[in-house]
Amino acid sequence: MTKTKRKRRGTRYMFCRPFRKHGVVPLATYMRIYKKCDIVDIKRMGTVQKGTPHKSYHGKTARVCSVTQHCVGTVINKQVKGKILDERINVRVEHMKHSTSRDCFLKSVKENDQKKEAKEKGTQVQLKRQPAPPREARFVRTNGKEPEFLEPVPCGFMA
Repeated sequence: MTKTKRKRRGTRYMFCRPFRKHGVVPLATYMRIYKKCDIVDIKRMGTVQKGTPHKSYHGKTARVCSVTQHCVGTVINKQVKGKILDERINVRVEHMKHSTSRDCFLKSVKENDQKKEAKEKGTQVQLKRQPAPPREARFVRTNGKEPEFLEPVPCGFMA
């Protein structure tokens, strides 16, 4: 029987690189700038073993508290039984990226401002997401040529 409580147990697909993304880590990963109070997503990269967070932090969102030469100190909320604790961990820059959750919040704030302005004017603004409308009609020029009619070839025995 194998050991069922080892450190990397159950991470066969969690830490593997995506299809055709193996090999050298892109330089853009190292060029990102992290500042205090930035919101980041922790996503462990399997090609780099140094400075890796524990598998329980994979996919979590954290806030930057300190920045060093290669690592970034982060604060993560971790639930332990009934309590939520602030965990401070150091993670290398390869295992994190800027979170887009804040962008969605700022976008909704702008939409709410539009709603307030419309309420003052007495007009209604549609803020719900709408599906993409159908494309507009247009004419196709044939330049004097007759359109060719295509039809499927009947499937038959080929000898």
